[in-house]
Amino acid sequence: MIPGFSSRRRFNDLSEQEVLALAISSEEDDARIYRLYAERLRESYAASAAVFDGMAEEEDDHRRQLIALHRDRFGEVIPLLRREHVAGFHARRPVWLIENLGLETIRAQAAEMEREAGAFYARAAAHARDAATRALLGDLAAAEAGHRDTAQALAEEYLHDEARDDEDHAARRQFVLTYVQPGLAGLMDGSVSTLAPIFATAFATQDTHTTFLVGLAASVGAGISMGFTEAASDDGQLSGRGSPIKRGIATGVMTTVGGLGHALPYLIPHFWAATITAIIVVFIELWAIAWIQSRYMDTPFLRAAFQVVLGGALVFAAGVLIGGG
Repeated sequence: MIPGFSSRRRFNDLSEQEVLALAISSEEDDARIYRLYAERLRESYAASAAVFDGMAEEEDDHRRQLIALHRDRFGEVIPLLRREHVAGFHARRPVWLIENLGLETIRAQAAEMEREAGAFYARAAAHARDAATRALLGDLAAAEAGHRDTAQALAEEYLHDEARDDEDHAARRQFVLTYVQPGLAGLMDGSVSTLAPIFATAFATQDTHTTFLVGLAASVGAGISMGFTEAASDDGQLSGRGSPIKRGIATGVMTTVGGLGHALPYLIPHFWAATITAIIVVFIELWAIAWIQSRYMDTPFLRAAFQVVLGGALVFAAGVLIGGG
């Protein structure tokens, strides 16, 4: 007996009444998830929230039909059977894992829910031996396909082109505020501020191992400092910039990455080979920062390039002069 599986039933072992009970509980769970999606989106994406409200009502209607069918065939008492009781049955993500999903992810998750349910019922119907069970599972598969048609109809009713464009723009803006802005600030700080200590150490000691250790310490220390600073500076409630934890992680990780980019070449034991490689990496980092600013922050590319490259060049020169002196 395998631990953790002894209490789970195989789908093929379920009676028709139990299959119906499983369908009822599944429809109830999905309706709750859609209502959670709607509540999560209502403030910022009213049109998408209306779509999920409609989908929840559809799930409720199917559940009522299934309960009526159960009452006619088996009586009032419905067996307690849920997804987690059946081996191999499609699972749903816990509530605390879906509360912070983005708009497109929620839309995709809802489509996947309907696809999984329909595919499971269709596959189970194809393998059922009992004719009545096969018919029942086929009806459930058809119902799930109908859910997808309803979702599309609701989307066409509420999510016209203008509403979808507005919501997509709002989602992109939230992504920029929560991830791109903090990450870009961290990447710039890590890439630029660590230039001076790394290249000063390099030219002062001409020891690649020492230079790498200084670069590693500077990058990790700056990442921790920037991450905590970003997370503590704004809780996101008034500014709308999103979770401070997400912003802090984005800032801290990108700060560390920015510094490590030109510290890692000093793992090369030959000084000039390591230094030339590090300079090439710095050049790539600075132009990448300029591209990100142009792509997500609507900054003209040439202006972004001038600001970033000029600033980086000045800090690099300061490090070389201090180390060489």
